[in-house]
Amino acid sequence: MRQDIVIIGGGPAGLAAALAAKEAGAKQILIVERDKELGGILNQCIHNGFGLHTFQEELTGPEYAARYIEKVEREKIPFLPETIVIDIGEGENGEKEVTAMNKERGLFVIYTAAVILAMGCRERPRGALNIPGFRPAGIYSAGTAQRYVNIEGRMPGREIVILGSGDIGLIMARRMTLEGAKVKAVAELMPYSGGLKRNIVQCLDDFGIPLKLSHTVVDIKGKKRVEGVTLAQVDENKKPIAGTEEFIACDTLLLSCGLLPENELSLNLGISLNPATSGPYVNESFETNISGVFACGNVLHVHDLVDYVSEEAAAAGKHAAAYVKEAAGNRPLEPEAEKGTAADGTLKKTISYREETPVVLEAAAGVRYTVPSTLHLSRIEDVQLIRFRVDDVYRDVFLKVYFNDTPVLSQKKRVLAPGEMEQVRFKKEQIAAFPRLEKITLRIEKEAG
Repeated sequence: MRQDIVIIGGGPAGLAAALAAKEAGAKQILIVERDKELGGILNQCIHNGFGLHTFQEELTGPEYAARYIEKVEREKIPFLPETIVIDIGEGENGEKEVTAMNKERGLFVIYTAAVILAMGCRERPRGALNIPGFRPAGIYSAGTAQRYVNIEGRMPGREIVILGSGDIGLIMARRMTLEGAKVKAVAELMPYSGGLKRNIVQCLDDFGIPLKLSHTVVDIKGKKRVEGVTLAQVDENKKPIAGTEEFIACDTLLLSCGLLPENELSLNLGISLNPATSGPYVNESFETNISGVFACGNVLHVHDLVDYVSEEAAAAGKHAAAYVKEAAGNRPLEPEAEKGTAADGTLKKTISYREETPVVLEAAAGVRYTVPSTLHLSRIEDVQLIRFRVDDVYRDVFLKVYFNDTPVLSQKKRVLAPGEMEQVRFKKEQIAAFPRLEKITLRIEKEAG
C-alpha cells in the first residue's frame, strides 16, 4: 500500500491536517485511527465551549468533531479504524514505512512520502505520581471517569476527591456534581491552578467546590475500595508539611495531574523531543528533525483550546502536501535563492531551505517553551505565529521579544499563567529587516524598558 501522506490519529488534529493536505493538492491521504471511529477525545467531551474561534459559535465536543468528520467524508478521505501503528521506519529514497496492525489485515506496511503525527496525549497515571497507600478500587484518571459517565453511562463513584486542577479535572468536578455525586475537594500541588480561569469559575466556584492549592494526597485509606484520602499542604519544595494533614472520607479519587504527548513512535524514529513539552521540536512548517515527518495537536504540545489544535494541524497538513510535491519533483526543493552570478563571475550556488541555517527560538526568563522551535526565514508566512507557555503566574509584567539581542517588542500583560497558552505574531518584513538574524528570544520582564 502506497500513500502520499499517512496521518496517525483521527482526532481533531488528524482530521484538520487531512482536510488541509487535500485542499493543498495531496492526492492519496490515509488516516490511521486506533479507535473504532473518528473524533478522538472529543467524542466524550459533551460539554460546550468548543469552536468559538473556528466556527464562531459554542459547540460540544462531539458536535465539533462531527463537522470535521462530515468534511472528511465529503472529500472521500479514507481511514483505517481500529488500527494500531507499531513502528515508523525510514525506507528507500526518503520514503517512510509505517508498520500497522488490525484484525482484518494482520500486520502490514504502508509506504508513504510523508507522515503527520497526530496521536494526541494521555493522562499521567498514579504510578507516575508516587502516591502512597494500597491499590483499592475507586482510583481513576479524570479522562477515564469522563468516558465512563459520558459514553458508557456508568458512575465511578458518589463521593469524590480530585487530585490536580487541570481542565479535565475541573470539568469532571462539574460533571460529577450534575450527575448527583458530591465532589468534596479539588487538591492542587502547585500554588496555582493548571486549568483555564473560566473552568475554575464555571466548574468549581459556581458549585461551591473548594480548590485547595499547594495540597497533595499523602495517603489513601481502603483495601478493596477507597474509603478516604489524606490531604496535606506542601511547602515551596512540594514536600508535605507535617501537622497539616486532613482526612476526607470518599469512595473515589480522580487524578488530573497532567497530560503527556504520545511520542513512543517518535522516539523510535529518532525524533528530537523538547523536555519542556515532551513533544517534538518543530520548525515553521511543523516538520520535525526527520525530513518528511510532521507533528501537530497534543502530540506536539498540550493545548487548552481545540480551535488552536485545528489551526496548527491545518498548517501541518498544508506543509506536508508541499513536501510531497517537492519529493515528487513537481517543483524545485523549497524555496531556492535566485540564480545569478557572483562578483567574480562564477555562478551563485542555488540554496534550498534544507541548507539554510535556521533562526533559533529561545525561551528564557519565565517562558517555558515556544512552538515552533526554529524558523527558516525563506519559508515563513506573511505573518508568523509563535505560541508559548509561561512557567509560573506573573502579574503586571511585560512580554519582551529580542531579535538577536535587540528588543523589538514589549507587550504589557496583566496576568500570565501556565494554564493559558499565549501567542505572539510577527510580520515577515519585521524579520526580514534583520539580515543576520540568528535567534529570537522571548522573555518575561518586570520593566517596560
